[in-house]
Amino acid sequence: MRILLIEDDTRLAAHTAEYLANHEAEVEIVSDGERGLERARQGEHDLVLLDLMLPKLDGIEVCKQLRTTSNVPVIMLTARGDEVDRVVGLELGADDYLAKPFSPRELLARIRAVLRRQQPKETTAATAPSELKVGGLTINRDRRTSDFMSVRMELTAYQFDLLWILAQSSGRVMGRAELHNTVRELRGEPPTEFDPAVDRSIDVHLSKIRAALASAHEDGAKLIQTVRGVGYVLGAE
Repeated sequence: MRILLIEDDTRLAAHTAEYLANHEAEVEIVSDGERGLERARQGEHDLVLLDLMLPKLDGIEVCKQLRTTSNVPVIMLTARGDEVDRVVGLELGADDYLAKPFSPRELLARIRAVLRRQQPKETTAATAPSELKVGGLTINRDRRTSDFMSVRMELTAYQFDLLWILAQSSGRVMGRAELHNTVRELRGEPPTEFDPAVDRSIDVHLSKIRAALASAHEDGAKLIQTVRGVGYVLGAE
């Protein structure tokens, strides 16, 4: 794994890099946002670990500018309790976030999960389809492509998995907690407690998916419906 760590806390960066280096990772450390953005854009890394509070250019702006030219996976490192910053980061295209202080073991698990999502999924059973078509949407799990009305959509790895889960359950309303843990199951991760009243990450990702659908075709805005107080459902009316 080639990882770019953009972090100005030198002690934390060194400790994190040492741990990841012991687990088959090559880590490059950059201590400011401007240089970090420059290195991330060069496409030499498999994943970017991005701190929010950085000199010269903060993490939010780095993520925003990076997403205009690159789909490299990004995990944002945030101070505990900075929910607004986490939501903004997800809206800008971050694939995951981790609150400080964090354990290196959990960080490694998140990194592996994000990178695993970037790889095409193998069909594990003859009954498991690799492609789904619902109301103008075509989503292919093996090729990791999603098209609406024959227009290709650009989604993050998490958004693709979330859309795949909704398409698999087309016509059935799924709650936020169910969506959260079904995506985790798809990635081979254990379920976690999810409080939809506090964690709005599912709403943020679905907002981005809806925007991509609407950009592809005006009918896309109606494909995913919100069922107030319950959750979301995908499917033509």
